[in-house]
Amino acid sequence: MSRFVDTLVATAAGGGQQRGMVTGEPQEPVRRTWAEVHEQAKRFAGELIHRGLEPGSAVAVLAAAPALIAPTVQAVWLAGGSVTMLHQPTPRTDLAEWAEDTLRVLRMIGSELVLLGEPFDALAPVLTEHDIAFHSIAELDAGEPITEPVPIGEDDLALLQLTSGSTAEPKAVRITHGNLYTNVKAMVERAEFDFGTDVMVSWLPTFHDMGMVGFLTVPMTFGVELVKITPVEFLSGPLIWPRLITKYGGTTTAAPNFAYAVVGKRMARADEAFDLSKLRIALNGAEPIDETAVQTFVDAGARFKMPPECVFPAYGMAEATLAVSFAPLFTGLTLDVVEADALEAHNRAVPVPEDDPRRGTEDVRSFAVLGRPLDGLEAQIADDSGKVLGEREVGEIRLRGPAVTPGYFTVDGPLETQDAEGWIDTGDLGYLVDGQIVICGRRKDVIIMGGRNIYPTDIERAATSVEGVRLGNAVAVRLDAGSRRERFAVVLESKLAGNEEEERRVAKEVAARVRDAVDVRPFAVLVLPAGSLPKTPSGKVKRAATATRYADQITQAAH
Repeated sequence: MSRFVDTLVATAAGGGQQRGMVTGEPQEPVRRTWAEVHEQAKRFAGELIHRGLEPGSAVAVLAAAPALIAPTVQAVWLAGGSVTMLHQPTPRTDLAEWAEDTLRVLRMIGSELVLLGEPFDALAPVLTEHDIAFHSIAELDAGEPITEPVPIGEDDLALLQLTSGSTAEPKAVRITHGNLYTNVKAMVERAEFDFGTDVMVSWLPTFHDMGMVGFLTVPMTFGVELVKITPVEFLSGPLIWPRLITKYGGTTTAAPNFAYAVVGKRMARADEAFDLSKLRIALNGAEPIDETAVQTFVDAGARFKMPPECVFPAYGMAEATLAVSFAPLFTGLTLDVVEADALEAHNRAVPVPEDDPRRGTEDVRSFAVLGRPLDGLEAQIADDSGKVLGEREVGEIRLRGPAVTPGYFTVDGPLETQDAEGWIDTGDLGYLVDGQIVICGRRKDVIIMGGRNIYPTDIERAATSVEGVRLGNAVAVRLDAGSRRERFAVVLESKLAGNEEEERRVAKEVAARVRDAVDVRPFAVLVLPAGSLPKTPSGKVKRAATATRYADQITQAAH
């Protein structure tokens, strides 16, 4: 039996009888212990086996309610299968296209079964029309509980994590039982979890790795108290997040950077009496960390007794199961301030002393320090030729260790990711400082102009400093990438969109701020209404999709 499944079962018999999961907030909160979730999972597993599920089968899950997802995914693991959380359609989704994309995913992962639950039961006719086999999750509860989990090994697949991006060209990260156990164990050890007292609060989607692995699998595996809502509840009213931390004495939470910017602004204006005094980990990951957003959150939380050192920068990726590195506990956000010219022209991160007058000017760049790799993971920096670089030399981050995926499933078949020595290229550019990881940006997003590497985050921070630009909703996109004519545009959201005079003002000020920040003017600045930018399930703006969707409007804006 895998160590992961063994731990799940042991938790249900031990601490899982006292601790559990709260779902249904804010309308109808319901709490069940992890032991109760496990008993339901055993019934689900028994029914799946009765209906013919074979060990090693890939099972796709389409549901939104955490109360359903928890026993369902555990049941699949108990029955010896692997889990794939499908991309969820929205009210604006073309269901015919979604069905075709889903069929492509199912063929890619070799799955012949979808487990369907609320609120997607209404999609049953669509699945039937496209000959997609499914079981209703609600019907699985009638099963005869299994007495023992199906034997499974460390190298068997536990999770097939669909990567963010277009489902028209899907790719699934293959996460084995060994990968999963190694990473979840390393996370709780580095974060110094106390299973008996910590309380996790999350609104992250379970079809994203941070929501699925970090804020469902971790607490379910080790028996940590969890309060779990859906992204819809958060987006409908962001203050539900601090409200639940207050109500349940939350100690641990996580979100991408944009969410801290949003809730920080809301808390600053709130007239509620939150209590954030027990919060010890507010993990910030999944997208570049902006010190302005963090400071907004910290300042707003101060009057609610939130410890500023709870801010917890992290680096993660699905290819390493989830977590790669955590910043040291109880230190808050640490910035590495470096010379802009050395970074952009020579790929060197030359530190700028604290008393240097260049700090706070366009001559420097600052990046979050993301801590040392978790136990069992190694990181190195390599140049384009594969040469390993030294400290403060910028190149591609490579990883190795037992949490690293053996590869992907793609539409063209399996794809191995590790080289002969076990290293995987991450696609992230960065450097090491005293063994700690610092990320500058994604290789594919870096804009190359005049022999300089210009990082989109610098452009985006400058753009969002302009009044009228929505925090976390400005994106720098490459134009004519790889050519001598390579340029960039800034596409942003503003509530002032539609007012031509205000649009011109915003565009002009953004162009000026960007010019001051990176010494290059954008080819165009496009101002869009709120809700226009394409985003991943975790809320990150998609740069490439933005460039494609708004190509014509960018050209028009330039003239």
